[in-house]
Amino acid sequence: MAETLFFNALREAIDEEMARDPSVLVMGEDVGHYGGSYKVTKDLYKKYGDLRLLDTPIAENSFTGMAIGAAMTGLRPIIEGMNMGFLLLAFNQIANNAGMLRYTSGGNFKIPLVIRGPGGVGRQLGAEHSQRLEAYFQAVPGLKIVACSTPYNAKGLLKAAIRDDNPVLFFEHVLLYNLKENLPDEEYVLPLDKAEVVRKGEDVTILTYSRMRYHVLQAVKTLEKEGYDPEVIDLLSLKPLDFETIGASIRKTHRVIIVEECMRTGGIGAEIVASINDRLFDELDAPVLRLSSQDIPTPYNGALENLTIVQPQDIIEAVKKMTAAKV
Repeated sequence: MAETLFFNALREAIDEEMARDPSVLVMGEDVGHYGGSYKVTKDLYKKYGDLRLLDTPIAENSFTGMAIGAAMTGLRPIIEGMNMGFLLLAFNQIANNAGMLRYTSGGNFKIPLVIRGPGGVGRQLGAEHSQRLEAYFQAVPGLKIVACSTPYNAKGLLKAAIRDDNPVLFFEHVLLYNLKENLPDEEYVLPLDKAEVVRKGEDVTILTYSRMRYHVLQAVKTLEKEGYDPEVIDLLSLKPLDFETIGASIRKTHRVIIVEECMRTGGIGAEIVASINDRLFDELDAPVLRLSSQDIPTPYNGALENLTIVQPQDIIEAVKKMTAAKV
């Protein structure tokens, strides 16, 4: 076991997969000589050369289209978005090409493509650098969506995403890159479609992902001292959702709180609520509760920024409110 920073766990995953498979390459702005905006590809160009760590112009639509074409020919490109919000410029390529070509070609083409990079509300990064794009792409057929949250799952999930024959959007939170965790010395790969039960409990199921995992766990510390027993599930896979794990938890607790950094209107939580009501309505003893970000562009002001997203105290109050009437 070796203690590893989050961004280095991602780097290890890319390094190991590039060494294992010569068809794997990385492209994006400053991924080569600069090493990526958060140093995820630091010095890899020295090992694999400039063609496998390809520095691109600031033209997201162009290099995303190029990566999709490369995937169609049998390569396995990894696109790094300097900020995931910039990939809105490549929405057409991601949605109409990456997501659909395997279907519209009648299966003649596979699209083994990973699109990864930082996103989410950081520390005063302003509205355009605080985007949460997971809900933007949720409705696009053919895409898989992953939101990693720890160095361990970041490495294992990224390796799985690189090996997958379908396009994977791989969301990393800008505030998690300096997390540390001991990682196994031996190789491991995690499934792309499984959630993680972070804490077992009986009172209420809390579904969360990405940075909000840590707000939930901070809240749980207080709740435990007061005698509450929540179950915490980190979704990890946002598309497809792991309803085997989600369902098993709801059949035990019969109460659900969703904690997300995504926007409330049309967000990931909205889709989860609809799916739970479709599949598990008879298991619920109370309506599903959503704790989501405010439906406004993220302010630059730090105090206002904090007010737009869910805080641990909000989670504590929600659990107490939901369990107060438990029979």
